Amino acid sequence: MPLNRYNLIEKVKLQMKKPMIITGHYGSGKTNLAVNLAVKAAESNEKVTVVDLDIVNPYFRTADFAELFAKKGITLVVSGYANSNLDIPSISYDINHINTDGTLIIDVGGDDAGATALGRFSTEFRKRSYEMIYVINSYRYLTHTPMEALELMYEIEESAKLRHTAIVNNSNLGCETSWETVKNSLDFAETVAKKSGLPLLYSTCPEGIVNENSGGEIFPVKIYVKPVWAK
Repeated sequence: MPLNRYNLIEKVKLQMKKPMIITGHYGSGKTNLAVNLAVKAAESNEKVTVVDLDIVNPYFRTADFAELFAKKGITLVVSGYANSNLDIPSISYDINHINTDGTLIIDVGGDDAGATALGRFSTEFRKRSYEMIYVINSYRYLTHTPMEALELMYEIEESAKLRHTAIVNNSNLGCETSWETVKNSLDFAETVAKKSGLPLLYSTCPEGIVNENSGGEIFPVKIYVKPVWAK
């Protein structure tokens, strides 16, 4: 069955009515997903706020996209130390006081270490409805197998003091990603979802290489997060 982009986009929009927390392994591509979701929501005339909760890794995070977000009318909330000479692991804002009208996307640091910052706000999140998306990439070390991916997911949950609600398959090989790269990861993603008991929302695929005749739900994404040498 050919992919139905309209239904998938509507499904994504529905999920983004709740605060959306995005977690994953270092290099899984969670930040690129967060940027894509924010931009697509803004282009649909949604009010969008992105919170950069990655205070562990100073590279490849939503704080790097302040200029893009400003052009799209997206509000970006970052630590006062982000992208400065004093870029230290500190949070200078309170998520609980952020206006949540519209779409709220929270980009969490990688692994359980990055999720520790999220745990600080877990009590308040448990009081409301939220989506917590676990982004997987079968081509990253430490998540090559479904069991490895699941072990990391549970470690993130323990640090965040919150439970995931769904999975997104973002398996890729960077600039070497092809349709076959994505296709070969689909069974892996289905297995992770089945063993975790969580729904697999969709698999991402870089724009331009999506196979329009493929089955399943494929979410085309633009590659915003690139290695320094590719910028």
